[in-house]
Amino acid sequence: MSAKKPVVIDLKFERREVDAALASAFPGRTVLHASDPDLDLSEARYAVIWKPEPNLFERAPKLEVLFSGGAGVDHILSMPNLPDIPIVRFVDESLTTRMSEWVVLQCLSHLRQAPAYLKQQREHHWRELSQPEAKDLTVGVMGLGVLGKDSVKKLKVMGFDVIGWSRSRKTIEGVETFDSGELDAFLARTDILVGLLPLTPDTRGIFDASLFAKLRQGGALGRPVFINAGRGGSQVDADLAAALGKGILGGASLDVFEQEPLPTDSPYWAMENVIVTPHAASASDVRALFRNAEAQMERHEAAQPLQHVVDRRTGY
Repeated sequence: MSAKKPVVIDLKFERREVDAALASAFPGRTVLHASDPDLDLSEARYAVIWKPEPNLFERAPKLEVLFSGGAGVDHILSMPNLPDIPIVRFVDESLTTRMSEWVVLQCLSHLRQAPAYLKQQREHHWRELSQPEAKDLTVGVMGLGVLGKDSVKKLKVMGFDVIGWSRSRKTIEGVETFDSGELDAFLARTDILVGLLPLTPDTRGIFDASLFAKLRQGGALGRPVFINAGRGGSQVDADLAAALGKGILGGASLDVFEQEPLPTDSPYWAMENVIVTPHAASASDVRALFRNAEAQMERHEAAQPLQHVVDRRTGY
């Protein structure tokens, strides 16, 4: 056995990207592929996973640490026979930057009427539309972890008035924040709602008809806008589609959905005030993922504490 403990890879990513990243990853460490059903994984001590095979823990009974292939970990926490070992989230500057870029892009797209102008372009129609300034809108960010805080910072640079909500109150300089008992007050102030929540029992289905009805109406955009790049299970797609159809919401940008890939008969595809992206807002950089995992493995083998360990009680 290698002096460094073996690692098993079980990522439902593009295989060519994974193989290319592995060419220079985990030096001196045995790398095992869970995709080979006949391979002996019994000596693996680490697993880098994203939507892994359900029998992984049976095949690799000596695992000591699990590394999530993305910022979310709900796909791991819901697995049967999950061993009682640390789960480490993927936290990386590239992941954070990709997410905040997407959030800023979507807020600016709705601020500057991009969906409406694209409709006019398709119809060969020339008409200037009213466009407020960023300072005229309040963007409410739900979820103030690493991704949420970076999005808040960059939205403020663009001139938006930004407020934040999280289950327990966070302190962010220059930003008014709300906690779980102040959700209604937060929503009443919000023109553009950004969802960056982890998926937990408390957040599953939180974006529903009741919540959308509490967003501010009559603001600078006329009707509120919903943007979600957190987890698909946090939104009730039937309620969201109905709110868009009834005009309770004036638009949406959606990167995550209850069912993925998004079914071809989903109403979102045909809604001209909805921007759809295929869970691509913050795609993991596989090379960065492997660098992070290797650094944490070295910490573990040096008896140093792991970083970004998931609290199973809160789900993140």
